[in-house]
Amino acid sequence: MIVKIIEVIGVSDKGFTEATENAVNEAAKTVKNIKSIYIKHMNANVENNKIVSYAVNAKISFEIDK
Repeated sequence: MIVKIIEVIGVSDKGFTEATENAVNEAAKTVKNIKSIYIKHMNANVENNKIVSYAVNAKISFEIDK
């Protein structure tokens, strides 16, 4: 088995969980056999003392077909 890792950024205006789900959903549009996601960094953008967006920098691993 060979596993490849890509790094992606997922974004949401609702929270880190949704940002993570968005990262997997977007990657799944072009990548098959996703096995795991590792959250490397989390950050949020603030405007007028309120969080306006959430982002996760994630590594997604997937198995490569032989």
